[in-house]
Amino acid sequence: MAPVFLPDLRLNADLTGPEGGAPLVLVHALGTSAAIWDDLLPLLPATLRVLRLDLRGHGASDVPAAPYAMGALIRDTERLMDHFALKDAVILGLSIGGLVAQGLAVKRLDLIRGMVLSNTAAKIGRPEQWADRIAAIRAGGMAALHDATMERWLGRKWRDSPALPRLSRLFLATDPEGWCGCAAAIAGTDFYETTATLTLPTLAIAGANDASTPPDLVRETAELVKGHRFALIRGAGHIPPVEKPAEYAALLTQFLTEIGHV
Repeated sequence: MAPVFLPDLRLNADLTGPEGGAPLVLVHALGTSAAIWDDLLPLLPATLRVLRLDLRGHGASDVPAAPYAMGALIRDTERLMDHFALKDAVILGLSIGGLVAQGLAVKRLDLIRGMVLSNTAAKIGRPEQWADRIAAIRAGGMAALHDATMERWLGRKWRDSPALPRLSRLFLATDPEGWCGCAAAIAGTDFYETTATLTLPTLAIAGANDASTPPDLVRETAELVKGHRFALIRGAGHIPPVEKPAEYAALLTQFLTEIGHV
């Protein structure tokens, strides 16, 4: 991955696959980075042109002062797609990435022809929950929310999950300012009305052990979009491309094939 210098921001991004390939844009979860896709990429069709990025405040991207607006995160992804001249893409957003995907599809339907809404919703949590979490991070750093986050992500037996070491490292490596900035963006976002206006091909993926965005919440959001598909991954929580990459890749490839994207 390498920096892309926008007028006001440096975003870490990576574009792989053949020129002219069908574009797939990957937007990661809060408290992670584009590294959550590492195991997924080799399992996807080689014809895809894949863009993945670190959201502002995450990974190797710049960390502006918090708070961030969801509109700014959407605009970041939009500008990267314009930078790389990507159109008619499928956008896969996980958690906060799913909010970015919904917002970008509403704003720029010329860029997006399909969505994969993974472990996400039209509205995630309540503003007061996010305010409490931001206060905890401000007081104690990322470690203050580590255990509670891992349990929400991986389920009650989170300490035994093979994915724990990797997800733990990603979470603890996140800049607290960036986490707080993006958390504020989630707190201020409710896309129920706007997502309900979309009619593009959509796959929703939920993890059976996910307490951050439980399957019923993911399904509720999927049902806002006409003609959606819904898939449940058993034995996975909030970050299934890390926990179950082969199953995740199979679902994604099937969807992309069904809509003629590969």
